[in-house]
Amino acid sequence: MANTTRIDPMAFDALPLDKSIAASRQRIEAMERLLERVVTLPGLNRPIGLDVILGLVPIVGDIAAAALGSYIIWEARNLGLSKFQMARMMGNVGFDALLGFVPLIGDAADVLFRSNTRNLRIIRKHLDKHHPSSVVLEG
Repeated sequence: MANTTRIDPMAFDALPLDKSIAASRQRIEAMERLLERVVTLPGLNRPIGLDVILGLVPIVGDIAAAALGSYIIWEARNLGLSKFQMARMMGNVGFDALLGFVPLIGDAADVLFRSNTRNLRIIRKHLDKHHPSSVVLEG
């Protein structure tokens, strides 16, 4: 069995708690990884996260997933994103939550529509433009 289906406990250890831009970026990326791609589905080779797993619990799970996704928006607000960017991010999380309320279709949509990944992309674009010193090269 491939090691990619197991959760790496070291991936979330020692996240910085200071208020720097780089620390916020690390926390946001860790939350996105937890919500969207913490394990890989065997056979499909498709990463899923806590968002999909919580979505399997009717109503309460979707509300919990939206609340966790809202943490990324809260961090983005602290980074100074514009109101337009914040509205787009809220729309992503809201749309994902509304899709989740639909039985069966919502569960499939959670796998395909990754609101937290979209929000991370918006934040990265903002940080790369306004705070280029926080850019992290991914390999």
